[in-house]
Amino acid sequence: MLAPPPRRRGWLPAGLGPATPALVLLTLFFVVPVVSLLLRSVLEPSPGLGNYAELLGSSTYLRVFLNTFLVSGLVTTVSLLIGFPVAWTLAIMPGRWARIVFAILLLSMWTNLLARTYAWMVLLQRTGIVNKTLINLGLIDQPLTLVNNLVGVTIGMVYIMLPFVILPLYGVIRRIDPSILQAAALCGATKGQALRRILLPLAAPGMAAGGLMVFVMSLGYFVTPALLGGTNNMMLAELIAQFVQSLVNWGMGSAAAFVLLVATLALYAVQLRLFGTSQMGGR
Repeated sequence: MLAPPPRRRGWLPAGLGPATPALVLLTLFFVVPVVSLLLRSVLEPSPGLGNYAELLGSSTYLRVFLNTFLVSGLVTTVSLLIGFPVAWTLAIMPGRWARIVFAILLLSMWTNLLARTYAWMVLLQRTGIVNKTLINLGLIDQPLTLVNNLVGVTIGMVYIMLPFVILPLYGVIRRIDPSILQAAALCGATKGQALRRILLPLAAPGMAAGGLMVFVMSLGYFVTPALLGGTNNMMLAELIAQFVQSLVNWGMGSAAAFVLLVATLALYAVQLRLFGTSQMGGR
C-alpha cells in the first residue's frame, strides 16, 4: 500500500511559495505606499474628505484634470495614427532594414528623457531649426509659437510615446496571416476595405494595449509638459509636485495622486472588460 503524500505545512497556499519574494516586493513598494497615500489624503491636515471636496469642487483644479485627460487623449490618438503605419511597414519590411529601424527605436528609448525634451525645446523655439526651415521653404512668414503651449507638449510627448505604440502593434501585426489579406483581395476587396474590415479588427488588441500604455503614462507625465508646456497647460503631475514641493500640502497632493491612480485602474478595468487578457497579449 502506498503511503499518503506528506501534508504541507505552513501558511502559504499551494503554489505561492516561489512567488513569495515577488509578493513581498509588491507589498512593500506598491501596497504600503498606496495605503499610506490614502491615509494621508483623509487625515492631513484634518481628518475627513475635505481634500477631495476641495480638489473636485474647485474650477481651477478641475481645469487641470480636464487638461490632463485632453493632452493624454490627444497624445494617444496622434501616437496611434503615426504608430500604426510604422508598425505595418516594419512588419512587411525586409529583415535587414527592419533591424535598423528597430535599433533606431530602441536608441530613442534608451536616450535620457531630459536630454530628449531639451532637444525639442531647441528645435521648436522661435529661432529653432523647425521655424527656420519653414521660413526658408516659404511656408510661413513669421516664426510659429511651438513651445509653452499644447502644440509643444503634444510633439514632445508623441515622440517619446511612439515606441510604446509601435512595439505592441508590430507584435500583433506580425502574427496576422498574410493569406487572409490575399484572400480578401481575391474576393474583390479594395485596400481600404481590407484595412477597415480585416487589418484593423485583427490589430485592435495591439492598438488597445499600446493606446492604454501611452494614455496611462501620459496621465502621470511630468518632465515634458513642465518644460514644453506653459502655466495654462499644467497637468496633474505638475499640480501634485506643486502641492508637495512648493505648498508642502501632503494631504492635497496625496488626494490628487489617489484620484489619478483610481482613474488609471478604471481605464485598465475597462480595457480588460472589452478585450480580455488573452487578446491584449495578442494571442
